[in-house]
Amino acid sequence: MTSESTRRRERLRDFLRARRARLTPGDVGIPTAGRRRTPGLRREEVAMLAGVGVSWYTWLEQGRDITVSTGVLDAIAEALRLGEPERAHLYSLAGLNPPCSPAGSGLPSPELRHLLDGWEGRPAVLRDRHWDVLAFNDTARNVFGFTDDAVHNCLVTFFTSPRYLAMRETWLSAAPAVVAAYRADWARFPGDPGFERVVTGLGAVSPDFAELWERHEVGVPAQAVNALRHPQTGELFFDTTTLTVADRPDLHLVLYNPRPALV
Repeated sequence: MTSESTRRRERLRDFLRARRARLTPGDVGIPTAGRRRTPGLRREEVAMLAGVGVSWYTWLEQGRDITVSTGVLDAIAEALRLGEPERAHLYSLAGLNPPCSPAGSGLPSPELRHLLDGWEGRPAVLRDRHWDVLAFNDTARNVFGFTDDAVHNCLVTFFTSPRYLAMRETWLSAAPAVVAAYRADWARFPGDPGFERVVTGLGAVSPDFAELWERHEVGVPAQAVNALRHPQTGELFFDTTTLTVADRPDLHLVLYNPRPALV
């Protein structure tokens, strides 16, 4: 094993021992008789609860170089009563991609609503992992033409709004990176019907998107210049920054900062 692999397995060993030590037999419904020399569950009890062999679990906790599956890790996480962050940590220490967090409620918290409104005079949008718009401030309503009685999606708006398409040259230069960023998000949630809905629906109405999607280019969201032509104000340029909400990683705050020098 490499030194990094060794360190990771050592951290896995320490993590499993610590999680096992914090539980009592009563926490998991195991009857006990007499006193125990050490606190917490025994290895064989964790193995029994997870439905795995005692030797195999012992090797895992010892940090040996063994193969693990997501199903077994889920069973161990359940046996040790791990929360979602702990479960993701277990996956990482075992050398596997952490499971995707389930999408939470689409309603923004009062704190996020206050933050959106506090970005006064500049557009601010809260979107989910599918880029569906969950909330926006009054400036975003005016700049992008959003309405409260319609469903909006940032990707769909970029490819279908006349305000964006009117800035054809700037739009053409930005479109490949936008699609590449969306594909990167899409790849993290295989089989997610929300992504399939957006890709299928947009591909049916936008040949430009369909052509770019078939390139299979992958990128990451980056700070970019967002340009559009407002029917009353004219050409607008914004620096765009996307921030992930710390306690809701499925939500993203998109902040638009005007660039007066380009107007």
